[in-house]
Amino acid sequence: MSQASMQNVPEDRIQIGQLRSPYGLNGWLWVFSNTDPISNMFDYLPWYIKTKAGWQTADVKRWKPQGKGLVVALKGVSDRTAAEQLVGAEIWIEKSQLPQAGMDEYYWSDLKGLIVMGLDESENEVILGKIHELFETGANDVMVVHATADSVDAEERMIPWHKDVVQRVDLEAGRIYVNWGVDY
Repeated sequence: MSQASMQNVPEDRIQIGQLRSPYGLNGWLWVFSNTDPISNMFDYLPWYIKTKAGWQTADVKRWKPQGKGLVVALKGVSDRTAAEQLVGAEIWIEKSQLPQAGMDEYYWSDLKGLIVMGLDESENEVILGKIHELFETGANDVMVVHATADSVDAEERMIPWHKDVVQRVDLEAGRIYVNWGVDY
């Protein structure tokens, strides 16, 4: 592990996971992955880790599946005490390392913060809010939309990411158009 100055940390970065709890006594850590499949996170190195002490570059020594999760050994982290210092640290990579999203595919990180445009009772376009986060369900992904000062009301909405609902995504304009009524 080496201290990374902000110049070395990519400006265009994306979070791909988080270090969780220590595993065993030799510095291994449980790791949470945002990639699909989860082991893809090891295809994107180096990792930039945001810790309480600031940014660090982390070199993966070894990793392995453990139960339903993953554990990792990082260079310079050789005992449980050192691993405990990294609990909760976010794992980031340079965004350019990711493959380009395909046609009509988006990275969740590109969708967060988009203004969601829906319809009122008279089929007029209105602002429903801003995408706060997305999460997976068994059936489909769901957008959590928080109201903004410009929203039609103060409601938080859960809107399914579904072909019948999502009409158009305009990343340049920072908007997503949905077939979703105010009263749903």
